[in-house]
Amino acid sequence: RKEYVDSYVNYMFNKSVQKPFEDFMQGFLRGCPTRNWKMFFPEELQVLLQGHTTFDWHLLEENVTYRQYKKSDKTIRNFWSVFHELPEEKKKMFLAFLSGSDRITGYGLECFRFYIDDPQVENPDEFSPHASTCHLILFLPR
Repeated sequence: RKEYVDSYVNYMFNKSVQKPFEDFMQGFLRGCPTRNWKMFFPEELQVLLQGHTTFDWHLLEENVTYRQYKKSDKTIRNFWSVFHELPEEKKKMFLAFLSGSDRITGYGLECFRFYIDDPQVENPDEFSPHASTCHLILFLPR
C-alpha cells in the first residue's frame, strides 16, 4: 500500500504537471533570468513578485497629499476616522479602489503616495467619491 500511495502522490504532484511546469519555467526564466533572482531570499522574492499584503494603515494617512483640502478639514478628519474603523478586508478594498490593487509594491507604504482632491462640484451631496487609479487621486466631495 505504501508503494502505491507513494507512486500515486509522485504522479499527482510531479509527473502529471511536469510538462506544464517546464513550459511555465521556460517562460518565467525568459522574463526573469536566474542570475537576477538568485540574489533574493525566498521571502524577498515573494514580496517583489506579489507585493506587500500587510500594512501600517496610519503610515498611509501620513503619506497623503491634500489638494484643495487641509488635514484639519472636517471632511478629511471624518474620512480618516471612518477609514481606521474599517475591518482589514475593507481597507484593502479601498486600496484596490484607489490604486487598482489591494497590494503595495515591494517598497511598502513608506513610498506609497496618493492625493485626496476636492472635485469642487456644485452639489457635493449628489456626487460620489471616485478615484483616478493612474494618478492615485481620490476625489472626495466635501
